[in-house]
Amino acid sequence: MWTWFHKLASPPHAYRLASLLQPWLFWLATALMAMGAYGGLFVAPSDYQMGDAFRILYIHAPAAYMSMAIYVIMAVTSAIGMIWRIKLAFAISAASAPLGAWFTALALASGAIWGQPMWGTWWVWDARLTSELILLFLYFGYMGLRAAYDDPNQADRASGIIAIVGVINVPIIKFSVDWWNTLHQPATISKLDNPSITADMLWPLLVMIVAFNLFYGAVLMNRFRCEILNRERNARWLPELL
Repeated sequence: MWTWFHKLASPPHAYRLASLLQPWLFWLATALMAMGAYGGLFVAPSDYQMGDAFRILYIHAPAAYMSMAIYVIMAVTSAIGMIWRIKLAFAISAASAPLGAWFTALALASGAIWGQPMWGTWWVWDARLTSELILLFLYFGYMGLRAAYDDPNQADRASGIIAIVGVINVPIIKFSVDWWNTLHQPATISKLDNPSITADMLWPLLVMIVAFNLFYGAVLMNRFRCEILNRERNARWLPELL
């Protein structure tokens, strides 16, 4: 176990592993995304209340899920970096931040597009929407703080604190519809014993969630390799690897 853990902390090994995984993750994500989009657009029936407008769910829900999941990954990897002094853990966090910001922006934009015909407005200061907007600002704060330091070690520590402290917002987003009276609809697929969605609507959504995860992994591998190259640009192993 520890041997495997230390291998992942080795920049040459991590670079090779990322290079190996990236194309597999990308093509699998592309195939599943096409399958999920087809199922969501052409196989799933119209919702009895929202009609075809509900189909934006197949973009909105996976994007919202990824916005929270990526921030949790950033917090965990930042904590690993601080506790065990593994610089590549900080590299994963740094590489993930722009991706998390994009997914958060997509969740907010798709939610506004859905909310306008459903609620009659593009935006309301709803608990779920507001906490998701705060998440976007946390991503911006993390990236801005990293850019403010020339020393990578200082940037890692400072931004890592934001990632760890800010993760408290994730459960607030998740449970906001249960804790407060909000316009946002309550949980659907998380109620595994009695999901509020039929099977023919559910399977394309699950496929899209997996596809978004794999797409994040594929893009992360590219960004992670760039982070390694930037941090190890003067290392002896680099010319041999490239």
